[in-house]
Amino acid sequence: QVQLVESGGGLVQAGDSLRLSCAASGRTFSRNAMGWFRRAPGKEREFVAAIDWKLRNPRYADSVEGRFTISRDNAKNTVYLQMNSLKSEDTAVYYCAARVSVLLHTANYAYDYWGQGTQVTVSS
Repeated sequence: QVQLVESGGGLVQAGDSLRLSCAASGRTFSRNAMGWFRRAPGKEREFVAAIDWKLRNPRYADSVEGRFTISRDNAKNTVYLQMNSLKSEDTAVYYCAARVSVLLHTANYAYDYWGQGTQVTVSS
């Protein structure tokens, strides 16, 4: 059974940093694209960042470009999201997702596996 388990969320102040982790089990994702999405209260789930299996050209949403960094450790079957200079508008449930494909994608529908999410709350 494939599982993606996020951790690292919490309550922080504006300007602080957090590092989210997503540990995969049940199969290896070392050759698959992985991504992070988020759902803010009252909004649709939106793309945050994605990375392909060779760690080339990660892609970011405009709203987080320059502040967030996605990375992965294929040996640990884990993907990370380093979030710096957090803003109140970053408050959301953050989801890890994995594709069967090796190519990164920014759309929800393109991802085959999802975690349960971790809450990030940024107070201003």
